[in-house]
Order: sequence, then structure tokens, then C-alpha cells
Amino acid sequence: MNTPNREHIIKSVADSYVERGLFSGIEWLAEKSGKTILSGKSGYQKFEDKTPIPENAIYRIYSMTKPITAVLALKLIEKGMLRLYDPVSAFIPSFSNLKVLNPVGTTEDIARPMNIEDLLTHRSGLTYDFLMGCHVAPLYSAQDISDDGSKNLKEKCEALSQLPLAYQPGTRFNYSVSLDVLARIIEVVSEEDFQKVLKKEIFDPLGMEDTGFGVKEENISKLMSTYGARNFKEIMNASPHSLIETNVNEHNPHNKSDTFQRGGTGLFSTTQDYLSFARMLLTGKSKNGEIILSRNMINYMKVNRIPDSQLPLMLGPLPFVGYGWNLIGRTVLDPGKTMSLTGKNEFGWAGAAATYFWVDPDEDLVGIIMTQYLGSMWPISDDLRVAMYQAIE
Repeated sequence: MNTPNREHIIKSVADSYVERGLFSGIEWLAEKSGKTILSGKSGYQKFEDKTPIPENAIYRIYSMTKPITAVLALKLIEKGMLRLYDPVSAFIPSFSNLKVLNPVGTTEDIARPMNIEDLLTHRSGLTYDFLMGCHVAPLYSAQDISDDGSKNLKEKCEALSQLPLAYQPGTRFNYSVSLDVLARIIEVVSEEDFQKVLKKEIFDPLGMEDTGFGVKEENISKLMSTYGARNFKEIMNASPHSLIETNVNEHNPHNKSDTFQRGGTGLFSTTQDYLSFARMLLTGKSKNGEIILSRNMINYMKVNRIPDSQLPLMLGPLPFVGYGWNLIGRTVLDPGKTMSLTGKNEFGWAGAAATYFWVDPDEDLVGIIMTQYLGSMWPISDDLRVAMYQAIE
């Protein structure tokens, strides 16, 4: 249950972001030991019209799609359908001929095959076209890898197989389209469309009725307006921060999801739906007790897999000091090096439009932050997470 003092701490932080014109609408939710302890909203669904945030507002969650895809892969591992050491080329034959492009312009053969663990930990050698400083990123940009929603997963993977890797598999953490490749592998082993497998294995058991690659016709009025960059290529640009609604070039942005499916981005969700998923990461079970992942897999999943030689994690120019990466996302590795208050074993991830979630097993706590500004550099997730921690008794 919320208390006025607890809620005031959070709301004052969120209100300050809205009042300064930095974000249009912000929603937050925290659950401890199965009970909601913090929940609230600040701002508007559409800043220009001062439209109130609706109940069960729908957000583009971008890379918060990745942990969901990762959990689905872990379920298939538990079923014996995948293994971490399986080579990607066993499922996508065109990945057997990959080359690595060195920064000096020379190419070389891969030293070993890319595998499933590489995809889950972003050490595949793949990249994103928005990553400044990556020498292969311009090749992705020229092929419109991130923003072309017309290709299905099979077609996208075929296009990726024709491009060089930026690094040898396993040698470097480099945030990437790896989870899109993993989604295609899930299709191959399941012999079903990715979104159908997600619905059967994740969304239906967790009651995530409003999560998917499109928005149901009856729910379009609940879709939050999006601000900031117009597409993926622009999200690292230092453009002026403005609450002028963006005509987001988000592939099939409403209810046309027959083509666009990705493992690393593209899902729409609500705060409550994503809470159902995040809560499951504490125990492996849905709220009604259905097992999604075994207790042993949950424990196995949480362990950092990035060696010291590949730390700190870098997302373009941004370092994640004190963090490692487990099988679904970032995880606190050394709380003495983190630069913002958090739990010593906290893990989770974020989305490009400033959505964010974390799971703290020691506190039996999950937290969700939702807003819609693509490419914001303001530390809203840090500020709201800190406020939530100090509100915990």
C-alpha cells in the first residue's frame, strides 16, 4: 500500500522532470514481497494537449524486449531444444561464412563459431548502426538494419550474414542486434512465428494481455505519445531536448504486426504487464504459481558472464561501471563502483525511450519506470530508482 510520504518522494522527482519540460508523462510501480509499495503517474499522455495518462497506458518498450526474448530462450534450453554452446550456424546456415572487419579495414575469418551464449551476452561481434565509434556501424546504417521494418526475422538475419562482424565472437561486449538473431533461432527450433511462441510461453502464462508487437484497435487510445529521436540512427545524437511529438519511424507502430517481429526491440507493453514479467524473475513463477523457469535456472541466469578483461561494459560512449552482464541483462557486479544507489545484486535493463526495470532479489523487490522519450540522456531512471530505494522502509 502507498503512503503519502513514500509517494511524495517519488512524485516530487517525477514532477520536476515534467515541470521542466523534459518528459511528457512518467509512470512508476514497485512491488516488494508481492505487495505494491509504490505506484503513481506524473504528467500527460500527450504533452501538447495536456491529455491525462490513461489507465493501463501502453508504451513502446524498445530494448526491454530483450530480457523477454532471453527468458524464452532459457525456457527452450530447459526443454532441451537449445544449448548455450550451440553454434548459430546450426540454425542459420548463412552464419557459417562470417568474416570480421578490423578497424584498419582488413578482414579475417572468425576464430570460432558464434554461439547462443554470445548472442545472450552481446559478445557475438554483431553491432547496432547507432553506436558511435564502431567501425562496422556505418555498414549497418547503409543497409538500414535497425529502421527497416519490412523484413521478417529470416530476411533480416540473411542481411546480417552478408555484413562483417565488428569483433571476434566472445572477445568483446558490444551491444547489438544479437537478440534479433536469437529470435530467428527460436522460430527455427519452435517451427512457429516468434510472436506466437512468445504468447504461448510467456505472455499467456503471465497474463500479459496488452503486450505484443502491435496495439489492439481498442487500445490505440491508450498509446502514449513518443518524443525525441525519429529513428534508431538518431538516438545517440546530441540534438536539442524537445517535447514536440515525434513521428516515430517505429515499424508498424500500431496494430499491423504481421511482418515486424524482433527479439531486441518492438514490443508494446504496460506497467502492469511488465511487472508480471519482472516479478517472475524473482522466483521463476507466475503470480498464480505456474513455473516459467525453474529455480535453478533463475539462479544460473543471474550470474555475470563478462570477464574482467572486457569490463567496464560500454554502450557506445557510455560506461556501466560496476556492472556485468548475465543471461538476460545488466547485473551489479561491484556495488562499490556503481555511481547511483541500487541493490548489491540488482539486475535488469532499459529501453531506448527511457523505460527501465530492475529486480532486487535481496529486497524481494521489482521496480518499473515507464516514459516515452527516444534517446534522452537525462538520468531519469537513476533518479527515480534512488527515490524508490529511499522510500523503502
